[in-house]
Amino acid sequence: MKNEKGLALIETLVALALLGIVAVGILSGMATTARGSTIATEQTTAESLVRSEIEYLKGYAYQYSATQYPLDPDLVIPTGWSIPPPSVAPVHATDDGIQMVTITAQRNGNAKFTATIYKADR
Repeated sequence: MKNEKGLALIETLVALALLGIVAVGILSGMATTARGSTIATEQTTAESLVRSEIEYLKGYAYQYSATQYPLDPDLVIPTGWSIPPPSVAPVHATDDGIQMVTITAQRNGNAKFTATIYKADR
């Protein structure tokens, strides 16, 4: 029995160390999940805003020699988000009825999603 003196303290310290390692693993997994959820929500919001603007522009009349198109006045933009007016560039050297329109959704000034569509005068 003299050889077992202090053995309970060592067993307790090893158990606490193992518990700490498991706790760190679980907490880091939860933090990663929370970050992933935030990123997914951000991407979904950005894509939804850009797609809504694309649908608005599909019904908007073609404008020759335009440099940008207006934003959908009915589009509800969440706080912290913005959509600059869609930029327009002719596909060919002159505007012959086909334009490349670029729409970007930004959050706090950082671009989160960009889409390019082609608008044609039909």
